[in-house]
Amino acid sequence: MPRSTAKTKSTAKKTAGTSAKTTAKDIRAKVLEYISRQKNNTFNYRQVAYAIDEDTPAAHRTIALQLAELAFDGDLLEVSPGKYKAPQRGSVSTGTFVRRSNGKNSVVTDEDGESIFVAERNSMHALNGDKVRVIVAANRRGVETEAEVVEILEQKEQTFIGTLRVEKQFGVLVTDSKFLATDIIIPRGKLRGGKTGDKAVARITSWPDEEKNPRGEVIDILGKTGENTTEMHAILAEFGLPYRYPANVEEAANHIDAGITPDEIARRIDMREVTTFTIDPRDAKDFDDALSIRTLPNGNYEVGVHIADVTHYVQPDTIIDREAQNRATSVYLVDRTIPMLPERLSNGICSLRPDEEKLTFSVIFEMDAAARVVGSQIARTVTRSDRRFTYEEAQQVIETGQGDYSTEILALDSLAKTLRKQRFAEGAVEFERAEVRFEIDATGHPISVYFKESKDANKLIEEFMLLANKTVATFVGQPRGGRKPKAFVYRVHDMPDPGKLADLSKIARTFGFKVKESGTSRDVNRSINRMLSDVKGRGEENFLSTLAIRSMAKAVYSTQNIGHYGLAFDYYTHFTSPIRRYPDMMVHRLLERYLHGGRSVNVQKLEDQCKHSSEMEQLAANAERSSIKYKQVEYMGDHMGEVYSGVISGVTEWGLYVELDDNMCEGLVPVRELADDYYDFDEKNYCLIGRRNNVRYRLGDNVRVQVARASLEKRQLDFVLIDDRGRRPGEDTLGHDVTARQALARKGSARKTAQHNGARHKRTRNRR
Repeated sequence: MPRSTAKTKSTAKKTAGTSAKTTAKDIRAKVLEYISRQKNNTFNYRQVAYAIDEDTPAAHRTIALQLAELAFDGDLLEVSPGKYKAPQRGSVSTGTFVRRSNGKNSVVTDEDGESIFVAERNSMHALNGDKVRVIVAANRRGVETEAEVVEILEQKEQTFIGTLRVEKQFGVLVTDSKFLATDIIIPRGKLRGGKTGDKAVARITSWPDEEKNPRGEVIDILGKTGENTTEMHAILAEFGLPYRYPANVEEAANHIDAGITPDEIARRIDMREVTTFTIDPRDAKDFDDALSIRTLPNGNYEVGVHIADVTHYVQPDTIIDREAQNRATSVYLVDRTIPMLPERLSNGICSLRPDEEKLTFSVIFEMDAAARVVGSQIARTVTRSDRRFTYEEAQQVIETGQGDYSTEILALDSLAKTLRKQRFAEGAVEFERAEVRFEIDATGHPISVYFKESKDANKLIEEFMLLANKTVATFVGQPRGGRKPKAFVYRVHDMPDPGKLADLSKIARTFGFKVKESGTSRDVNRSINRMLSDVKGRGEENFLSTLAIRSMAKAVYSTQNIGHYGLAFDYYTHFTSPIRRYPDMMVHRLLERYLHGGRSVNVQKLEDQCKHSSEMEQLAANAERSSIKYKQVEYMGDHMGEVYSGVISGVTEWGLYVELDDNMCEGLVPVRELADDYYDFDEKNYCLIGRRNNVRYRLGDNVRVQVARASLEKRQLDFVLIDDRGRRPGEDTLGHDVTARQALARKGSARKTAQHNGARHKRTRNRR
């Protein structure tokens, strides 16, 4: 009987093994069939599993391994960790060249968007952004694919920023660019009067194949390196943003008639007698939105969102309009604003200043006490602001119930809080993060840091601006009577990246939080909000909130409405800031056209403008971050050697980024400073792991650091980790570097061994 049982178990085990093997083969066949249908689409193992109906943990592991094997064999392309696509390119391809100062050049192909390595010797000195034709080497098992540039099809117009060093026969621009590893040689006749130490803008005029350095000419002298205005202008020039306003555009603005005629008032809804006020930052000058409120006879509220009517003054295809369209946005650096429109318009004619009659474009709501919108109207109006509030002044009214227009502000605050609650109930994502601001002295030097936090007064304005933007987008995007929507500018926000959302869900689970990685957007967002709320005040708050933010897509402008995921709106646009955003001006013009029964505009032309606006918005955001980084480095340069507590805000193969608790300044702990061990980068789990001691430094961990270096030229702040006893990793109690001492000891031991072996060899030879 026992032998019979043993035989049965053995047979069952063999059968199960055969079944599992057969299942793996079946899965592979399904995977290959799925891949053959994807053409240029990307996919990960979860998407494949779902598509072939093998959505179990065991199948997930099998599919993930199969995709990795196919990529290793060159039958698939791994476009990013865990994300694949079928190879489509031939041996000759075209694409955009990406130059890096570290020599890791690449070409992003037009066919499939793949990034292929290009060695410097094979680059033909192509510059970042150039359109090129390349020959792609055949795939070799386990070897990175390479390409060689054989033709530069289209050179991108670009400039480089740096510091001049002028010699007798020529000048040299020592570049600050991360896209160029070499300096630019400039003939003396092309220096535009530049002297050693000047910060200059230059362009490359030639780069012979046989020469290491390109030749160029100076376009503009920004000023002396290190001076505040010079450095701020250098940041703008680095991102291709204007740092001066053209004189002819300013002149055109000066000729605009600011008068409001009786005929113009007659064409509009007159709301000058309705209580109206603005709420803005204390240093704001361009007041482009105002709120009005009054109680209607039926007990409901009439709330007006009034926006500066910029397009009444700026007509299409004028010199001012072309300049605004090109800029697309105002740029906000630490110590200055570079306006999209001339100051006569942005701070004067269009600004809704108190006690001045202004032309406005408005969305007027009838709302009940529960913040339900009973009706709405979009119309051009004329208004008069009764009071200018700063956020701090409005906040004090909300907190105390006392002050000018307290009844109106408290009513609006109550409505806004209800709107906000409803929005989150519908699935909007709630991200709140304080913004760092600097107090600047007369020379532009930062002397203190403070935080800008969003309070009730900020949220009051935010909710009514969101409501107005949503209402305008819905009016055009969802026309009555089943008519086809006309071409329009939407502000869209795509769903999170599935891979990043899966990573967030997995890591959150290790801390006891559940984040949905599938289901409706409302369910997913509610789970993220629940986690963000539950994690407040806990050690992992920074880690998980940072991961949640990074899982989100970027919002952009588009004529293709896919909704706004983060706000949980089916229709959304930007209507409320035409003084500082060109898409809002586009929306105003389209609204005026469609309100009067005009035909739809050309979609492709509108989409091109949307794309340009999205790109310029990103450049402006990059410049703002760069100016903040510059001021952080400048500020921390006054605090060298001081020790701070902070949180790990980024983990890379080259080190740890740490954000300080006191001032939100961020710096790098280079991996070379972690001298106690050799650390490996775990990209999936956002951490560095010591090989010997298994110490982990993870995103969100609390650490103590000492300020070690502050380089304004590189805009780089370097920290070293410090333990509770004030020691660096790898130091003993006397402050000696343990790792270095061990290395010397090993070296000394090796020397003694060599000497001993040499002496023994000599003795042996003598015996012979």
